[in-house]
Amino acid sequence: MQGGGSNDMTLAFELEALKQLADPNMVFNDARQWTKYVGVVSEKPTYVVTNFTRKERIRQDFFSGPRGVEESLENVKRQFDTDRHVFVGTTDEDRELAEATDWEFLPLEQAAEAANWDLAGDTPEEDPFEGETRDDWP
Repeated sequence: MQGGGSNDMTLAFELEALKQLADPNMVFNDARQWTKYVGVVSEKPTYVVTNFTRKERIRQDFFSGPRGVEESLENVKRQFDTDRHVFVGTTDEDRELAEATDWEFLPLEQAAEAANWDLAGDTPEEDPFEGETRDDWP
């Protein structure tokens, strides 16, 4: 995603898209280098978003709170006056919400590829028992 564009951008991640990243905290830190504002929107209750972002140590500039995604995108666009407003999501519904609120839609896979972010399924998880042998096993 880094490139010849303007850094005057607001970037919103749909919570489910954020959950599909291998390291959401690293993604937010990376995005801060080339965006003005970055945050999370979701239809889920506020505590779900808050719990996830705390667990992942994500510092967000905005989140949806008690509102749904559509209302959140509209409010964020009004509050954060930047040249671009980009919504990263995973579903056709996410795309439709972006179009309805005049945000640019970017599918997660495309965003991850452009920014060199790893998706959760891309990095093999280490097996904590791999290579371990037991002497006491019959």
